[in-house]
Amino acid sequence: MAQFDQRGQKITGSQYNAGRDINWGTVQSPVDLVSELEKLKEEVNQAQQNSLLDKKKATDVEYQITKAIQEAEESHPDKKTIVDHLKTAKSFLDGIATVGGLITTIAGAIEAVQKLFS
Repeated sequence: MAQFDQRGQKITGSQYNAGRDINWGTVQSPVDLVSELEKLKEEVNQAQQNSLLDKKKATDVEYQITKAIQEAEESHPDKKTIVDHLKTAKSFLDGIATVGGLITTIAGAIEAVQKLFS
Protein backbone atom coordinates (compact mmCIF):
# COMPACT_ATOMS: atom_id res chain seq x y z
CA MET A 1 0.00 0.00 0.00
CA ALA A 2 1.24 3.50 -0.75
CA GLN A 3 2.36 5.55 2.20
CA PHE A 4 2.32 9.29 2.59
CA ASP A 5 5.04 10.85 4.73
CA GLN A 6 3.49 13.78 6.57
CA ARG A 7 6.46 14.60 8.80
CA GLY A 8 7.30 18.27 8.73
CA GLN A 9 4.02 19.30 7.12
CA LYS A 10 2.28 22.35 8.48
CA ILE A 11 -1.42 22.24 7.74
CA THR A 12 -3.75 25.13 8.33
CA GLY A 13 -7.46 24.47 8.23
CA SER A 14 -8.90 21.05 7.59
CA GLN A 15 -7.23 18.14 5.89
CA TYR A 16 -9.09 15.01 4.85
CA ASN A 17 -7.29 11.78 5.60
CA ALA A 18 -9.00 9.36 3.24
CA GLY A 19 -8.70 5.65 2.95
CA ARG A 20 -9.29 4.53 6.51
CA ASP A 21 -11.57 1.67 5.41
CA ILE A 22 -9.87 0.95 2.10
CA ASN A 23 -7.36 -1.88 1.99
CA TRP A 24 -5.74 -2.33 -1.40
CA GLY A 25 -3.73 -5.25 -0.02
CA THR A 26 -6.88 -7.38 0.09
CA VAL A 27 -7.54 -6.98 -3.64
CA GLN A 28 -7.23 -10.45 -5.17
CA SER A 29 -9.79 -10.20 -7.98
CA PRO A 30 -11.61 -7.64 -10.12
CA VAL A 31 -14.60 -8.03 -7.76
CA ASP A 32 -12.39 -7.00 -4.81
CA LEU A 33 -11.06 -4.08 -6.84
CA VAL A 34 -14.56 -2.85 -7.65
CA SER A 35 -15.53 -3.06 -3.98
CA GLU A 36 -12.55 -0.95 -2.90
CA LEU A 37 -13.06 1.54 -5.75
CA GLU A 38 -16.67 2.00 -4.63
CA LYS A 39 -15.33 2.88 -1.17
CA LEU A 40 -12.95 5.34 -2.82
CA LYS A 41 -15.86 7.04 -4.58
CA GLU A 42 -17.57 7.41 -1.20
CA GLU A 43 -14.41 9.00 0.22
CA VAL A 44 -14.43 11.55 -2.62
CA ASN A 45 -18.08 12.28 -1.91
CA GLN A 46 -17.31 12.71 1.79
CA ALA A 47 -14.48 15.16 1.03
CA GLN A 48 -16.86 17.20 -1.11
CA GLN A 49 -19.55 17.15 1.60
CA ASN A 50 -16.95 18.39 4.09
CA SER A 51 -16.16 21.30 1.73
CA LEU A 52 -12.60 20.09 1.21
CA LEU A 53 -13.19 19.51 -2.49
CA ASP A 54 -15.39 21.61 -4.74
CA LYS A 55 -18.34 19.98 -6.46
CA LYS A 56 -16.88 20.20 -9.98
CA LYS A 57 -13.60 18.50 -9.02
CA ALA A 58 -15.46 15.87 -7.00
CA THR A 59 -17.67 15.12 -10.01
CA ASP A 60 -14.63 14.84 -12.29
CA VAL A 61 -12.84 12.50 -9.89
CA GLU A 62 -15.93 10.36 -9.27
CA TYR A 63 -16.52 10.07 -13.02
CA GLN A 64 -13.00 8.74 -13.60
CA ILE A 65 -13.35 6.26 -10.74
CA THR A 66 -16.70 5.14 -12.17
CA LYS A 67 -15.05 4.57 -15.56
CA ALA A 68 -12.32 2.52 -13.84
CA ILE A 69 -15.02 0.47 -12.09
CA GLN A 70 -16.85 -0.12 -15.36
CA GLU A 71 -13.66 -1.35 -17.00
CA ALA A 72 -12.86 -3.62 -14.03
CA GLU A 73 -16.32 -5.17 -14.40
CA GLU A 74 -15.68 -6.14 -18.03
CA SER A 75 -15.13 -9.84 -18.81
CA HIS A 76 -11.54 -9.01 -19.88
CA PRO A 77 -10.57 -5.80 -18.03
CA ASP A 78 -7.81 -3.71 -19.59
CA LYS A 79 -5.20 -2.75 -17.00
CA LYS A 80 -4.02 0.30 -18.95
CA THR A 81 -7.54 1.71 -19.21
CA ILE A 82 -8.16 1.30 -15.48
CA VAL A 83 -4.80 2.85 -14.60
CA ASP A 84 -5.37 5.74 -17.02
CA HIS A 85 -8.73 6.56 -15.41
CA LEU A 86 -7.21 6.44 -11.94
CA LYS A 87 -4.26 8.61 -12.98
CA THR A 88 -6.68 11.13 -14.46
CA ALA A 89 -8.70 11.11 -11.23
CA LYS A 90 -5.50 11.68 -9.26
CA SER A 91 -4.46 14.53 -11.56
CA PHE A 92 -7.65 16.43 -10.71
CA LEU A 93 -6.55 16.40 -7.06
CA ASP A 94 -2.86 17.21 -7.47
CA GLY A 95 -1.95 20.38 -5.63
CA ILE A 96 -4.94 20.34 -3.27
CA ALA A 97 -3.33 19.92 0.15
CA THR A 98 -6.61 19.30 1.97
CA VAL A 99 -7.14 16.03 0.08
CA GLY A 100 -3.63 14.61 0.30
CA GLY A 101 -5.09 11.43 1.77
CA LEU A 102 -7.25 10.92 -1.31
CA ILE A 103 -4.25 11.37 -3.58
CA THR A 104 -2.36 8.73 -1.63
CA THR A 105 -5.36 6.41 -1.68
CA ILE A 106 -5.68 6.70 -5.47
CA ALA A 107 -1.96 5.99 -5.78
CA GLY A 108 -2.61 2.83 -3.75
CA ALA A 109 -5.40 1.89 -6.14
CA ILE A 110 -3.04 2.25 -9.09
CA GLU A 111 -0.53 -0.05 -7.37
CA ALA A 112 -3.27 -2.59 -6.65
CA VAL A 113 -4.33 -2.60 -10.31
CA GLN A 114 -0.72 -3.06 -11.44
CA LYS A 115 -0.35 -6.10 -9.15
CA LEU A 116 -3.75 -7.59 -9.93
CA PHE A 117 -3.35 -7.49 -13.69
CA SER A 118 0.39 -8.22 -13.93
